Amino acid sequence: MLQFVYELSVENKIFYSVLLFSWTVYLWEAYLAYRQRKVYRSTTHVPMELGRIMDTETFEKSRLYQLDKSTFSFWSGLYSETEGTLILLLGGIPFLWKVSGGLIERAGLGPEHEISQSLMFLLLATLFSAFTGLPWSIYSTFVIEEKHGFNQQTLGFFLKDAVKKFVVTQCILLPVTSLLLYIIKIGGDYFFIYAWLFTLAVSLVLVTVYADYIAPLFDKFTPLPEGELKEDIEAMAKSISFPLTKVYVVEGSKRSSHSNAYFYGFFKNKRIVLFDTLLEDYSPLNKSGEPEPEPSEENDAAEAKPRPKNKKQGCNNREVLAVLGHELGHWKLGHTVKNIVISQMNSFLCFFLFAVLIGRKELFAAFGFHDSQPTLIGLMIIFQFIFSPYNELLSFCLTVLSRRFEFQADAFARGMGRASELYSALIKLNKDNLGFPVADWVFSMWHYSHPPLLERLQALGGPKED
Repeated sequence: MLQFVYELSVENKIFYSVLLFSWTVYLWEAYLAYRQRKVYRSTTHVPMELGRIMDTETFEKSRLYQLDKSTFSFWSGLYSETEGTLILLLGGIPFLWKVSGGLIERAGLGPEHEISQSLMFLLLATLFSAFTGLPWSIYSTFVIEEKHGFNQQTLGFFLKDAVKKFVVTQCILLPVTSLLLYIIKIGGDYFFIYAWLFTLAVSLVLVTVYADYIAPLFDKFTPLPEGELKEDIEAMAKSISFPLTKVYVVEGSKRSSHSNAYFYGFFKNKRIVLFDTLLEDYSPLNKSGEPEPEPSEENDAAEAKPRPKNKKQGCNNREVLAVLGHELGHWKLGHTVKNIVISQMNSFLCFFLFAVLIGRKELFAAFGFHDSQPTLIGLMIIFQFIFSPYNELLSFCLTVLSRRFEFQADAFARGMGRASELYSALIKLNKDNLGFPVADWVFSMWHYSHPPLLERLQALGGPKED
């Protein structure tokens, strides 16, 4: 075996090392998922320490939901890994590059138009990914999420949404990629600096415009009506000098009954977005016996599923304020800025290493490119394959850091005198989203970017302690 490895060419060593590492990561993930599924199967009764915060019915629902999700994740992951391996073994990447060249040649463009060929390759690759991933997405939405009461979409709405997402993605991805490739080609010895600055600018622009111009293409955003909740949110933001300008409610209930909240914006222009499913007083899922809205161009009621009746969901106003206190804690403690700095430091490092490696012809030859070294293919090979061990290590470190940030944000909300409300809000959100509160310690350590529910409640100190 060692003799065989020694006799392999450099290109083959690179290729088989990439495949070996990819399957090693998959088997590690599968092992972790197996450990967690054992927890789902064996923990059939509410543990004693959870008896005060979770009833038997909710516990069983969450156990079955997470078990179904874990089983689905195993099979979809196996398919994805097998598909990726076959693409590499059968030369799918150079084949698609050749097809892309043939298509642009029909348009009168030759091999010298590498950027045009790269964009065609990217379009075909994302089309392939969208079509192969569609059955899995449909099964997840209309079997698993439907079975456990979360899906609120019809098939027509889902497919229209998928097409819209694909089109919007291409409208952003193709121009940005073409400019990045152009910068790399004309940037000279220091192209990696210009490429990094360009991606930094693009990321800042996208964060700025996403909620105002992109997200409204998919969901309806309305200003939070005047009233006690809005006044309390504005007062809380002012108390910590958070430059809040607007508060929106997003109609997340037309897709799913999962709940969420976030803030966005730079400098003195911060906005808060609340999902209607988070708000007990606004969630359509809590309104029984009310007529459905008339369908119109601005309303997708005609494509939305009938809303379930008598399902209480969301948090009361004081609990919503506690959740926002946690989110604002991330801002006040600098977590958002720290994450941006870490992300950009990593991006700069990756572009620098890319500049070092892009001239190595054996990297291209390992993946079937013996006569050419297209820049887009180099980006794919180096960022996706060669950097994969580094990416796995970085992902784990960021998961550990995220858990630390979550505890700090909880402590910040507690310092604002909202411990008891956050305590009850976490329990409600865990119940609404059917989160399972028991986890295998290795699975939790590797995957959980948020601490387990019980650990967060213990850190808050109890339901009555402020």
